[in-house]
Amino acid sequence: MGGNDVIETIGHELKLLETLALRIGLRTARINLEQYNQYMSEWAMQDWLTAQEAMARLGLKPQTLYAYVSRGLIEARGDGEDSRRSLYRAEDVARLEHRKARGRRPAAIAEDAIAYGEPVLSSAITTIERGGLWYRGQDATRLTESAKLEDVARLLWDCGTQRFPPLATIVPPGEPLARVFAVIAARTATDRPMVGRTKKALYLEAAAVLDTLVDAIASGPGEGPIHARLARAWGCEAEGAEPIRRALVLLADHELNASTFAARVTASTGASLAACALAGLAALSGPLHGGVAPRVLALMREIGRDGLETAIAARLETGAKLPGFGHPLYPDGDPRARALFAAFEPPTAYAQAQAAIGALTGEEPNIDFALSALAARLGLPETAPFQIFAAARCTGWLAHALEQNETGRLIRPRARYVGPAPA
Repeated sequence: MGGNDVIETIGHELKLLETLALRIGLRTARINLEQYNQYMSEWAMQDWLTAQEAMARLGLKPQTLYAYVSRGLIEARGDGEDSRRSLYRAEDVARLEHRKARGRRPAAIAEDAIAYGEPVLSSAITTIERGGLWYRGQDATRLTESAKLEDVARLLWDCGTQRFPPLATIVPPGEPLARVFAVIAARTATDRPMVGRTKKALYLEAAAVLDTLVDAIASGPGEGPIHARLARAWGCEAEGAEPIRRALVLLADHELNASTFAARVTASTGASLAACALAGLAALSGPLHGGVAPRVLALMREIGRDGLETAIAARLETGAKLPGFGHPLYPDGDPRARALFAAFEPPTAYAQAQAAIGALTGEEPNIDFALSALAARLGLPETAPFQIFAAARCTGWLAHALEQNETGRLIRPRARYVGPAPA
């Protein structure tokens, strides 16, 4: 790209920002490159605090601050302007400040833990750390370079090189989601509980449950890796197999998300692996979890109907969060989205929406936006993002079910009653 092209591109983006600014009533409608850069620099700095600021907010001594960093409670990075100084993530400091203000009462700790708070149980499967996703200590984005979902399943299930025999599932007629729920529910009604069974028997059953779910998505049994079977079923094997493979690997697990917690609670009762997968599916179907893709599609339809500037401005005027952007666990951007986008060229409408929303809000696209863009690029059915999500995440549900079964403990939290006093 030549110098004139760069200037023209920057000018177009500034014009777009100016138009959006006028529509949503920002104080100034004239934005030049110098002002924009200054704004973005100031915005970025708000995310990080100096040691003095962090210690003042938390009432800490330097050694305590450093201890918090070493324990992973506060993320630190070097100061680009002064190599002798470190900066500390403001979000981590704010969370600790809130926890300190509430005190260490058990009820307060438990209530905070419900939504992205303190860890509530131990697991050796997946962690989100240093802005990355790690499966048993391995970087999930690096695994996308060559791993298949079957490889990741063996890693998450901690079963070595266990071979899984292919199975054939009788798939009932109907829409894809109805088929998926039907076959897993049928297994739930007949499969044995996990309690008292050997690891090998459970590994083989986990593979069977996953294969059953994939058969339902693909409309019947098939041969080859899961990503190839799905691509073949959707008629996009040549172009789609590779990015679908990457998506499956990236979505295999995500620590203790809502559907995984549902599966894990079910496993704690000793229920069958199919029952755990069914619990995960039910939770995944909600619009705030695996159902985000339809909301992204709705936004893209609004953009197509009303135009980019008008549609985004209308959303922001109502204070609505734009679906498919930002993630509480990835303040610097979702690495899964970046890894998936590296495998395909998003449609022009998606690329333009990503640039405009990023420039105005500072939010990066998350995996839901990337998955929706992939479905659009390949011309997949509207429910395909959920199906890809379910096939991938089933491996994680089964991994957590197996791990929970090993503990032999029932997950049974208590509720803090706030209703009328008993008579």
